[in-house]
Amino acid sequence: MTAIAPVTLQGKYVTLEPLSMDHHDGLVEAASDGELWNLWYTSVPRPEGIRAEIERRLTLQDTGSMMPFTTRLNDPETGQPGRIIGMTTYCNISADVPRLEIGYTWNAASVQGTGTNPDSKKLLLEHAFEVLDCVAVEFNTHWMNMQSRTAIARLGAKQDGVLRAHRRMPDGSLRDTVVFSILAAEWPQVRNGLDLRINKQR
Repeated sequence: MTAIAPVTLQGKYVTLEPLSMDHHDGLVEAASDGELWNLWYTSVPRPEGIRAEIERRLTLQDTGSMMPFTTRLNDPETGQPGRIIGMTTYCNISADVPRLEIGYTWNAASVQGTGTNPDSKKLLLEHAFEVLDCVAVEFNTHWMNMQSRTAIARLGAKQDGVLRAHRRMPDGSLRDTVVFSILAAEWPQVRNGLDLRINKQR
């Protein structure tokens, strides 16, 4: 794998910046937009847990297993990054394959369905395949999170399988994890589909 390091990625609707503690207040506001922590099948922290979540992700970055981003909404007139709307990461990085997972993603409720998700995913996939030379990119989600499963499938990812009783959720329940992936050979077609969706917005 080409050396993985914090990088800023700018698209049509969003800009992905390397996560830092300076983003704390903006992330609290973003998570509060829709009270995302109340969705039991996700792991969005409550406002008082945002600081610990930032610290956790930055610690994993130091070990080389994660590269976390803060997502900003671009100003429609200037194209410059504006308010913070969420978080996403490269995680479970396997440099020897090389492959990685795109996950731990959430966006404020008010921007869902506005083109921010496909734009963000295009930036991350483009960097993974065209810069980091990944052979595959993985996506995992809760079996019960139909919104996420539908969004991942719309990217063009193929479902690889379901890991039963795979992870313990914050409420103590066991999560069945649905695993998807995109291979490097599939990226050109996936990219064309994302471009079509992004250009249709607004």
